[in-house]
Amino acid sequence: MIFELSADQREIQSLAREFARAEIEPNASEWDRAHGFPRELFGKLAKLGFLGVCIPDEYGGAGADFLSYILVLEELSRADAGVGVTVAVHTSAVTLPILGFGTDEQRSRFVPPLARGEAIGAFALTEPEAGSDAGSLRTAAVPQGDGWSITGTKQWITNGGFGGTVLLFARTDPETPGAKGVSAFVLDGSDVRVTREEEKLGLNSSSTVDLALEEVKVGRDRLLLEEGKGFTVAMSTLDGGRIGIAAQALGIAQAAYDVARDYALERRQFGKAIADFQAIQWKLADMATEIDAARLLVYRAAWLKQEGRPHTEEGAKAKLFASEMARRQTAEAIQILGGYGYTKEFPVERYYRDAKITEIYEGTSEIQRLVIARSILGLRERELAQG
Repeated sequence: MIFELSADQREIQSLAREFARAEIEPNASEWDRAHGFPRELFGKLAKLGFLGVCIPDEYGGAGADFLSYILVLEELSRADAGVGVTVAVHTSAVTLPILGFGTDEQRSRFVPPLARGEAIGAFALTEPEAGSDAGSLRTAAVPQGDGWSITGTKQWITNGGFGGTVLLFARTDPETPGAKGVSAFVLDGSDVRVTREEEKLGLNSSSTVDLALEEVKVGRDRLLLEEGKGFTVAMSTLDGGRIGIAAQALGIAQAAYDVARDYALERRQFGKAIADFQAIQWKLADMATEIDAARLLVYRAAWLKQEGRPHTEEGAKAKLFASEMARRQTAEAIQILGGYGYTKEFPVERYYRDAKITEIYEGTSEIQRLVIARSILGLRERELAQG
């Protein structure tokens, strides 16, 4: 087993770290209070190839591997998790599915603008009555001419207000309940209407909106994969997307650890640095150990995906452990800082707020445990065998 990053991967990681420290980290607290970052940041991210890290160069991307992309997400999230999730959804949940499931014409039309940052991607699956049970979605695509007319609502859509490219899921077969009646469509941002900007506990610099579609006309050129195969697209997308969210959680936890460690070395009580007290030493030791363990899980899952090997179970394990670890260890960082940790003078309270959502979106921790259990118990294979 080789645990060392390649020279190219280290170079990309270093570039992302330098950019994040210079352009994102100094502004993160302000963006958190302002509930958004300036749109100019997209141009800076695109110029360095960060909006298409793992997209082949023939489609406008940087042509790096999937692990390099995960390294970029980790570094961006270490500076501001809101920026991290914006890039993660754009890439993992929109650009990669179109690249993987689209026709040659769809890849040529939609992927280059996404990879170059000329359009920002949004993934529209969740609805008010369809969260973890996404197969119960109600947005309807009714046949009309040589295409469909789509009407419905979507909830909690990251990047949905940027007017870019929307990967949207709708029911094309009302007679077939559950996942089998759902199809995937590639829409323009102008096809959807923002009805609400969500107020959130954390990730305030990212945009989360509700969307409405009112008899939106789409042709067959907007259907991704095949009619009724939308959940194949969705589940494959989530398999890879979970690794990105795990990297986001990892970046948040690393940032919290960095602040806590530095503070412990500087803060003095009872005549010495608090880092000299065993209680603080043990907290930092546990933080460092769990962060390392999460990193190994995340990088393993990313490597499996880039090698084209099965990674559903490994991605779920990475997201489950990294997200719960980030929630625990950002809380410990606050504890180490004491009263200062509870104030906005230090960023650890923001890390704590940002970490919580990683246990919820792209599949809750409970759903991750179900995914893992089905894999280790062979439940999916049993169901297929039973017809």
